[in-house]
Amino acid sequence: MLENKSRHPNIISYKEAFFEDSSSSLCIVMEYADGGDFYERIREHIKRCTHFHEDYIWKIFIQTVRGLRALHNHKILHRDLKSANVFLMKDGRAKLGDLNVSKIAKRGLLYTQTGTPYYASPEVWRDLPYDAKSDIWSLGCVMYEAASLKPPFRAQSMDVLNQRVQKGKVKGLII
Repeated sequence: MLENKSRHPNIISYKEAFFEDSSSSLCIVMEYADGGDFYERIREHIKRCTHFHEDYIWKIFIQTVRGLRALHNHKILHRDLKSANVFLMKDGRAKLGDLNVSKIAKRGLLYTQTGTPYYASPEVWRDLPYDAKSDIWSLGCVMYEAASLKPPFRAQSMDVLNQRVQKGKVKGLII
């Protein structure tokens, strides 16, 4: 099962699941991230007009890569990697979470388009098969956001956002 394969110090751990009869809801209990999420920290820096120290960005990056590598070693693609899904612990650890759209890639490729548009890879936008490289693209978008306090690809419409991702066109920068 997914929860057994995703046990890692840099992945939010699954505790249990149960069905709540009164609300007809499936409840999933996960590890609590007592430091919030990375998106919240980015928002705080935007409000204060400050930036992260480079060492902090590297620390988050390395821990996120370790969690992602653990998933990929089990052929699990996160499929919704974004700053809001990098959870922080008060002791300084970063953990990947929100694996609700994660999927095991039995044959190495997946086809279902999912995830958050600002972080989606070109192949996901094109509705083509994708693999772990798409998660790496998303991680790159998160790290760009950490350094600049904004996602690399922004637009007023989905069509324009898609065009910018396809071209690798970041404002003032060509990838």
